[in-house]
Amino acid sequence: MQKRGLSYTQIGRLEVGTETIIDKSKSVKTVLMELFKESGNHDVEGVDSTNACYGGTAALFNSVAWVESSAWDGRYALVVAGDIAVYAEGNARPTGGAGAIAMLIGPNAPIVLERGLRSTYMEHVYDFYKPNLMSEYPTVDGKLSVQSYAKALDKCYDGFCRKAEKLHKTKGKKCFTLKDLDAMLFHTPYCKLVQKSLGRLAFNDFLRCSGSELEDEYKGLEMFRDLKLEDTYFNKDVEKAFVDHSRTMFEKMTKPSLLIAKEVGNMYTPSLYACLVSYIASQSIEALQGIRVGMFSYGSGLAATLFSLCFSDDISKGSPLRALHDSLQNIKYRSPVVWKLVQRLLQKF
Repeated sequence: MQKRGLSYTQIGRLEVGTETIIDKSKSVKTVLMELFKESGNHDVEGVDSTNACYGGTAALFNSVAWVESSAWDGRYALVVAGDIAVYAEGNARPTGGAGAIAMLIGPNAPIVLERGLRSTYMEHVYDFYKPNLMSEYPTVDGKLSVQSYAKALDKCYDGFCRKAEKLHKTKGKKCFTLKDLDAMLFHTPYCKLVQKSLGRLAFNDFLRCSGSELEDEYKGLEMFRDLKLEDTYFNKDVEKAFVDHSRTMFEKMTKPSLLIAKEVGNMYTPSLYACLVSYIASQSIEALQGIRVGMFSYGSGLAATLFSLCFSDDISKGSPLRALHDSLQNIKYRSPVVWKLVQRLLQKF
């Protein structure tokens, strides 16, 4: 709010995506209304959206829909995604972390959701859940969670590609692939999963675009042609082959998005959007001009969506995209500084 020079009277909706609860009834959004008290603005719609790590995406979609709807009163929406990713002692604990991110939603934005390109997959799965109401720790089935993530990624990408091909059919595009995106970002419980996920999308392209003009790109991988996606969730040969095949693509399209995740760890609902912040902070303003970014959001249980963002072409001095880019340039210095302070505090005890 301070960076944009906005008053809290200019906000008409505040929606929170989180699974870090205040209690079993009261929403975190109502707590954040303390920020609005001085302005006297209590006319603010929205409450919390909760479904594991997907809550931030649900809050974003709801807020964008509000701005596009007949209910919109001309004010901005705010989306806050924040969580403490905490696990009981055991194998999952090293994947913990914490973080929060806020997004301002309104007209003339430097980043927009691409219309008609959103694919969602939802299913009832107990891969990660919190059945014990007396404990903050989740129950985690690690193998099922990895499988569910991969399955949701496959399903969302297939739907996204089909919509993209239909949407752009007049342009003579036969098969939509990763090359039609400038970047591909993922929900990041841990960084190694992200590299494997990009490789899996490359495997999807390989199976979907059989017999196309892209056939020559997959020389040496023909032995995988007759495999089915659902039979390869834990196929190490497929995983290694397509991680290797997509390595150059990963370095350009995805690795820059892991800046914060490498320092902070898992974030639950803010994870994907911290990756977006990392990507923006890691690029020159010229590299962001007019790009299209794929976004995969996953929440256990499960709820997942793959959608795309389009960046503005205007990078002139004072433009919204340049202002956003410039405001995030300190991101790469924040985490190491905070960690050093934490270490100093720990040494005192």
